[in-house]
Amino acid sequence: MLTQPSAAGVEGVPPGSAAGLTTRYPFVLPRGYVDEQGTLHREGVMRLATARDEIASQSDPRVRQNPAYLSVLLLARTVTRLGSVPGVDNLVIENLFASDLAFLQDLYRRINQEGHTEADVDCPACGHGFAVDIAGDVPGES
Repeated sequence: MLTQPSAAGVEGVPPGSAAGLTTRYPFVLPRGYVDEQGTLHREGVMRLATARDEIASQSDPRVRQNPAYLSVLLLARTVTRLGSVPGVDNLVIENLFASDLAFLQDLYRRINQEGHTEADVDCPACGHGFAVDIAGDVPGES
């Protein structure tokens, strides 16, 4: 389920939206980030990327040395919350399990290029097609 942040100074606009535009997407990582104390963090929020996010990340010297690092920088800028981690930075993203990194890369692509978090799937038993929200449902949010 998706939450919508409020537009500054606009009454009646739900959190996560600006006049109907969803800008923040809750997610649940498949495995989760394990911090230095051994605490598992799975629930988080990713916001839409801005042009500044893309430009600043592409001009970073680490990306020139290793183009694969671009996704780390973009995710560090757009993942606004991950469990109770005080701040999501490059180090947090670098220490995600590979499956969680791939999940966030796909979520980033979906919300920034396609505008949604749904994936079309087919039932393996009957072949019936339907859409699934891959971001997951964050408990306690609507």
